[in-house]
Amino acid sequence: MEQELSDIFRKTVLVLPHKSRLAVTVLVVMNCLVLPLSAQNIFQRMDSVLTENYRKGNIDTTYITRPKTKWTIKARFNLSGAKIESEGMENDHHFKSEMTADYKSTLSVGINYLGFSLNMALNPAKLMGKYRDYELNINSYGNRFGWDFIYQDAHNFTGWHDHEGMERIELPADILTVKTLNLNAYYAFNSRRFSYPAAFSQSYIQQHSAGSFLLAASGMGQHAKLDWEQKMELKMTNFGFGAGYGYNYVPSQGWLLHISALPTFIVYSHTSMNFGDTRVPLHYHFPEVIITGRGAIVRQTGNIFYGLSMVYNFTNNGNVESLSMHNQKWRIRAFFGLRL
Repeated sequence: MEQELSDIFRKTVLVLPHKSRLAVTVLVVMNCLVLPLSAQNIFQRMDSVLTENYRKGNIDTTYITRPKTKWTIKARFNLSGAKIESEGMENDHHFKSEMTADYKSTLSVGINYLGFSLNMALNPAKLMGKYRDYELNINSYGNRFGWDFIYQDAHNFTGWHDHEGMERIELPADILTVKTLNLNAYYAFNSRRFSYPAAFSQSYIQQHSAGSFLLAASGMGQHAKLDWEQKMELKMTNFGFGAGYGYNYVPSQGWLLHISALPTFIVYSHTSMNFGDTRVPLHYHFPEVIITGRGAIVRQTGNIFYGLSMVYNFTNNGNVESLSMHNQKWRIRAFFGLRL
């Protein structure tokens, strides 16, 4: 490039008059100065920095490696659901109820470049007007630290209520609205050999089996309204801390099976519940817990990978002798990806 510019400059100087030669000289010098800062060179420098940061890390490459390619294209099918159970005693009579939200399914496509992702998701039922709920799932999985943020605003719970001495009552849709927020985070001690991302985001590859003890923190908030014979309103806030264990099993090359459990004991709980004008106590009863379970199966062959993953949240509050509440939230994901 330098030789070509020099030749152009020499030929121009021989042909053009003095003023024109000066203008061309300035132009060529400016081109020489701007050329290293061209879009292509800037992109190359950014790519080099991103690649270096993407490849480096405090990991044991015998157990964990990064994919050799820079681009990943992934398609996913997500299915999620929620259930709320209550059980207790009222005037020495036992009662129990169960409410289940409609399943939510989405299709998504994502592109990842050296750890930076862009995703788009569609809910076919919502586009056709058959699903009115709103749900937001955000997660970040790292080898050392990771978290899940799950928010659901559901209006389509259906279920039943049993009260001792009475016939079962079927509970139709649109009488219960629930807003629920689930948070959970983990810290992995053996992050050099055990990789959560290998199972859930496929940004790492687990080469050999490894496990890790995990520290965990969880939070759960819920606001529910029931418009039935008597109006009911529930407000609940919980925070818990605990520990668990995760294991990545590699039975043979190209396979990965993951399972982990993160039980946390609730250390802070604030609940208010009202039926009509009556306040119903929801007393703390040990052990109250928030449990997060995860599982995954990943198959990789060449630059193609596919599999299933699952995240399950369970929260237990109260005492069955007065009133207890069980909340369940789950998500199953099927995925197919190609590395380029």
